[in-house]
Amino acid sequence: MIEGELPVEQMARRYGAACLQALGLPAAGLSLVDEHPADRAAACGLTALTGLADGPPLTSIAPLAAAADGVLAALWSLAPDADRSGLTGAGLLTERAADFGHGRRGCISAGGSCRLLAAADGRLALNLARPEDRELLSAWLQAEIVPDDWAAIARQVAAGRRDDWIGRGREMGLAVAADVMPPAAPWVQAEVRRPAVPVPQRLPRVLDLSALWAGPLCGHLLQRCGADVVKLESTARPDGARRGPPAFFDRLNAGKRMAAVDFDSADGRARLKALVAAADIVIEAARPRALRQLGIDASAWVAARPGRTWISLTAHGRQPPADQWIGFGDDAGVAGGLSALLYESTGQSAFVGDAIADPLAGLHAALAAWAGWRQGGGCLLSLSLSGVVRHVLHHELPATMTARRRRHIDWAARQPASPAVPPARPLNGRAAPLGVHTEAVCADWGVAC
Repeated sequence: MIEGELPVEQMARRYGAACLQALGLPAAGLSLVDEHPADRAAACGLTALTGLADGPPLTSIAPLAAAADGVLAALWSLAPDADRSGLTGAGLLTERAADFGHGRRGCISAGGSCRLLAAADGRLALNLARPEDRELLSAWLQAEIVPDDWAAIARQVAAGRRDDWIGRGREMGLAVAADVMPPAAPWVQAEVRRPAVPVPQRLPRVLDLSALWAGPLCGHLLQRCGADVVKLESTARPDGARRGPPAFFDRLNAGKRMAAVDFDSADGRARLKALVAAADIVIEAARPRALRQLGIDASAWVAARPGRTWISLTAHGRQPPADQWIGFGDDAGVAGGLSALLYESTGQSAFVGDAIADPLAGLHAALAAWAGWRQGGGCLLSLSLSGVVRHVLHHELPATMTARRRRHIDWAARQPASPAVPPARPLNGRAAPLGVHTEAVCADWGVAC
């Protein structure tokens, strides 16, 4: 143990307690087995996803697995009757890689869409997660580029300045981030606070408007806590995770009721607004402008009826100009400082985990949502993927570079062997088809369909 450092085996417990305290709740009743953070990272397969493809696994000194265990324990402390079967916080960080068959690839993300690139004055992450992103490359680089020619992209980026690439990329709607370690940040911000009301005896109605990973994981955990969770999708643009391995989509969405409406039609938008109005908790992962274009104002929704909790998940926050920046799990992890810290402590540049900001944010969002409900609602709670990563990274981070390198040596020396492929948790059922429960949800929630 580094001189002056608290016992690292209790880091998960301290992290969970800190998360509860940030929400104004007592830090009691955390059910945890104290383990070393390096052991937890190895056991869940996180270490196996970090490092060069042809090199040994690397240990990050950010307590990612321990923090995930801690925040899940904090959630369970508020929901003693929750279905905890098959779940660990650390295991949730790596289950996508288990389903997709991903492994560590150094400066290429486990999923392959994001790269760490060297500009003239530093590194940046570029994530081409959507097909339309590749169509923007020539304009971004101001050169004719074959979209899949990463070597040519790297040469162009190397000739320019990092901040110039990031500024232009964000203006164009590309997911780009500087590979630097930013200062600490709070993991949740209450943008709206209204008077709370006594907690209803019934369990909450949760409307999950999100897609992909972080938001659906939040909804999945709330469903485990007993909430009536409805996943509402656009009939024209369903959740993109449906195009991936069915097992991953099932893990996140089994047990939810599936509804779908046409967001592009007047009738569909009216049903959307009516379902939002009937919910107690809303989870969304859209930029604020996109919701306003659908006629939905989160602040006004919180104010309209006591007891409501709105969970907003963004890449970099809701405040301008960051509210317009695109981001996904891999580049948000870089923006939060994980790759920079890994380079500082090991001398190697690489991604840490697989889209790690997504599951971390989903875990924290579930705790914020359930705590908001338990405290009587009246809040709009904002979480960003990069902000959650920053908070975890700085949790009990040694102050000096020397101490950080010593922690890496200590953690790496005691690290047990990592599994070659992260373990997958058992499926807890299959997700229902798109929109199959729309009529029943509308009837149960008193919405005209």
